Amino acid sequence: MRTRTYRTLVYLGGGLGAIAAAFSGAEFYDAELSKACSFNGYISCAKVANSGLTTTFGIQDWIWGIAGFIVILALAVLAERRRRDAWIPYLLLLVTTAGLALSVYFGYVEVVQIGGVCPVCITAYAMGAVAWVGAIGLAQRAYRRGHRPPDDATAAG
Repeated sequence: MRTRTYRTLVYLGGGLGAIAAAFSGAEFYDAELSKACSFNGYISCAKVANSGLTTTFGIQDWIWGIAGFIVILALAVLAERRRRDAWIPYLLLLVTTAGLALSVYFGYVEVVQIGGVCPVCITAYAMGAVAWVGAIGLAQRAYRRGHRPPDDATAAG
């Protein structure tokens, strides 16, 4: 894939993930919104929201999502503007990997402890995975750029 495609994945995942996380936050304050994505006893935003299990380290999970996606988008912009700095794609990969790990934990809590899933949350988790795939590609590109032989070394050989 091309570098632009990887960047697009990061922007798409980060942007749509931020929207999903923001909607989840809106559901926290307006219970009527939770009803819009509650389809049955298992697929239910309301069931997850009302479980009492949606905080991690004392912070609401949707806040983690919004903050994480903003950091992902900021790093994506920085990586695009400073293409020669190889550390930025690596940092982006670290952040998206941490976000993906947190999403797996949140998903575990939903499925195993709460016994239901929130479609909005699952969308945010999926968008985090999309951003992660893009970050892998950008980090691989940065690695390859850093491990190419210098131009004069190939000419001398």
